[in-house]
This record gives sequence, structure tokens and C-alpha cells, in this order.
Amino acid sequence: MNFSIMTASFPIDEETFKEIKKLCEDAFIADKYNYSSVLNLYESMSTNIRGFFVLAYDEEQNQLVGVASATDQMGLNTYEWSILVSPMYRQIGIDEALLKVLGDGLHKRGAEGELALVIENDKARRKFIEKYGYSYSFSEATFEAKSEEMKLNDHIYIRPYMEASDKDCLIEIFCEAFGDLREEAIELISYNTTTDDRVLWVAMLNDEVAGTVTSAKEGKVQWITALAVHPSKQGLGVGTALLNWVKDFALRNGEKVVMLDVEIDNEKALAVYEKAGFIKSMQVDYFVYSGE
Repeated sequence: MNFSIMTASFPIDEETFKEIKKLCEDAFIADKYNYSSVLNLYESMSTNIRGFFVLAYDEEQNQLVGVASATDQMGLNTYEWSILVSPMYRQIGIDEALLKVLGDGLHKRGAEGELALVIENDKARRKFIEKYGYSYSFSEATFEAKSEEMKLNDHIYIRPYMEASDKDCLIEIFCEAFGDLREEAIELISYNTTTDDRVLWVAMLNDEVAGTVTSAKEGKVQWITALAVHPSKQGLGVGTALLNWVKDFALRNGEKVVMLDVEIDNEKALAVYEKAGFIKSMQVDYFVYSGE
């Protein structure tokens, strides 16, 4: 067999997108894993997100048979990466070749940190990255619900973010909810207000900013991210109202599914999402390089 390996920086072209999408679909038939999510496939079309793919082709078949994805999600020069190899090509060392070129790409870009992503129960992939010095750090679960028309709370008004009146309030909320520094909260607000297909929403209760959520369109899915409620307004239905708002917004916007990620040890958030009708569909385990 004759193989070639190349890199493609974000945003990728439509032809490359289709090749990776087909590889994900073919692998799903064998593994039943949603690889397009961990590869950040839809985000790779954005001009506002830094990242790159490493692509392995079987030259004889003129076919993409392996891909590694590295994404700087928040623009902090910390990359999340994962690898997918076609089921028929998994025993011939393509993983190692992809990882080497991926590592070179991270070094070239001056990456300050990295996280390796492995889908829950993918024992072969976990064994592979542990072999190269990565150790388990934490896990996130993906929950999903159908978009649907929702009866919205009459006492909670939800509208798009307005910087002049909302910025300081949201900085306080993010610092309280996520333990962010002020600079990190400002970066999060900037990212969610300047990235294509993202809308930063604000919930008002009794004329006060009570909470926030960001909706992010990816293909036929509306993602929920950065959901946070001010500590003094928790337990008043603000979080549920924001979740229902995104489900209603997704329906009006033409998306059939709403999805979100949450760390599995965040029991309080898990209870809120499950109460709002979200069901766990996948879990991703994160690994950090330990050098051991």
C-alpha cells in the first residue's frame, strides 16, 4: 500500500469536509460512535477557530483512511485533539504516523497545552494514547433533546446580549459560576459574540440580569454552551427557562436537535439538564500528557 499524509488548516474546503464526513459515517457503522463531534468537524469550517487536520490517504484507492484533528477551541493556544482511522486500516500503524505529524503541527504552532479526546468505552484508542504518555484527566457527557415549541416563563425575559448594559453583569456571573478570572470571562464573552453562528442570550428576572446561555449552530444541531445563572437567582427557574428558550429557538431556526456538553461530576447541572428533558448520548474522556 502507498500512503500519503498532509495537513489542512481551518477553515477547510468543502471537498475535504465531505471526505472527513464520509470517513466519520463509515466508522459510525462499525463503531456506533459520533466521531464528527470529537473531531470538531463542523467547527473546522469556521474562519474564527484555529485548528488543523492531519489527513492520511491510500493513494492506490484515492481514499481518505485516517484523520487527526487539533482545535484551539477558545483561542488560548491550548488544543484538543483526536484521531480516527478507518476500521479496515487500523492495524498498520497509521495512528502512529498521524500522531507524529500532529505533534509536529502543535509544536510548529507553539501550543501551550493539549488535551487528547477519547470516546467512552473505546478501549483501543485509550490504550493507544496511554502508550504514548497520556493520562486520564476528566470526562464530559453529551446530552441531547429534540427542538420543540416551548411554553416560556412569563416572569423571565430572554433577549440577545447587549454589551453596554450586560457586560459587567455577565463577567460577575461567569466568575461566580465557573470560577473564571475577570480576563477569562471577558475572553468568553468576546468569543461567543464574535464567532459565526453563535448567539449570546441574557435572561432577565425582575429587570435584573439573572443568567445567560450561548446557542451555537453546527450543521443541523443547535448546541448549548456557557449556561450560567447568578447564585442569587438560582432555584427560580432561570436555567430551565434558558434551556427551553434554546429548544424553541432551534425549532424556529430549522434545527431538529439541541445538544450540550457537561462534566460528568457536575451533579447539579446534570440534574437540571435531565429535568429539562435532555438524555445522555455520548461521553468523551480527556487525557493530558504526563510524559510517563
